[in-house]
Amino acid sequence: MSEAPSFPRPTIRRLSGHVIDLIAAGEVIERPAAALKELVENAIDAGATRIVVALRAGGTDRIDVIDNGCGMTPVELELAVERHCTSKLQDERLVQIRTLGFRGEALPSIGASARLSITSRTPESDTAWCIRVDGGVITPPQPASGPVGTRIVVTDLFFATPARRKFLKSARVESSHAESVMRRLALSAPHCAMRVLLDDKVLFDLPEQSPIGRAASVLDTTPDTLIPLDEQRGAVRLSGFACGPARTRATGSGQFILVNNRPVTDPMLRTAIRVAYRPVIERGRFPVMALHLTVPLERLDVNVHPAKTELRFADEAEIRSLVIGGLGRALGHGSNGGGGIHASFGSRPSIVYPPRPPEPR
Repeated sequence: MSEAPSFPRPTIRRLSGHVIDLIAAGEVIERPAAALKELVENAIDAGATRIVVALRAGGTDRIDVIDNGCGMTPVELELAVERHCTSKLQDERLVQIRTLGFRGEALPSIGASARLSITSRTPESDTAWCIRVDGGVITPPQPASGPVGTRIVVTDLFFATPARRKFLKSARVESSHAESVMRRLALSAPHCAMRVLLDDKVLFDLPEQSPIGRAASVLDTTPDTLIPLDEQRGAVRLSGFACGPARTRATGSGQFILVNNRPVTDPMLRTAIRVAYRPVIERGRFPVMALHLTVPLERLDVNVHPAKTELRFADEAEIRSLVIGGLGRALGHGSNGGGGIHASFGSRPSIVYPPRPPEPR
């Protein structure tokens, strides 16, 4: 009988902090659009009313995000690039999460795999401060020039993780993902003006808008084509705007869903939308809409995935039923429904719109 081959006995060792950061970066920052999403969410959470985004090669070469939010002090800048440091998490039970970000992982993950520069100034400071992180190597904050707010520049994304960079798609594909991210975030914050440039070409430049104005801009339509929704079941509310069955797309890119102002791509909600539209649109076509679910925080778990785009509901059946029923009733009424229907997005107050004239049948 031959002897079994001998292998060196594996031993457990502690990974270095840099390797841990690289592993975390792979979970949080899977592509340029994911990094962009985290940066713009931070700007919205910082109270910005104006955000400018400029991308090169879909964000692979450069991501530039400028906001007029509250800014950071030098001490806060140093904490911001450390893992699990955040100003947003006030509830350590992870229940009362009201901000878009809360994990404290995005900036350290980006800094571990790219070249990161953060220049920030608070209203109380007479100067801005700049901190740099290159592949995990931190340069302490230095005085810099800059207005109140924050500017973050990310270059050479994934240069420190060549395996991840090798699997990025073309600039066109990455730009498409970045555009989708920015449209979702624009919808979640109509109170915030947003300007987005792709390779020096203006993708969109939106001023502060009403909810229906922002929805029309994001959906690339006119307000008169939108059917308002406002359904409430207990403490759960479904509001927003949907297009009728005559306006569909070949993909699901025209479906925008917010849950407590958080853009999500939840499969259960997408299935509910498909079921609601099944009787009125042909197979293979996708409806166009911007929906907003308001759910009590204690009945929702947002700490499911590092990207924070997937959720768990305490009662999925209730949510599914509300979405299917609400969309069905809205489609049944079309634009002939009685007035007084309103929809709310972001932190803007609800607005009541007058009834629109009947559309020709």
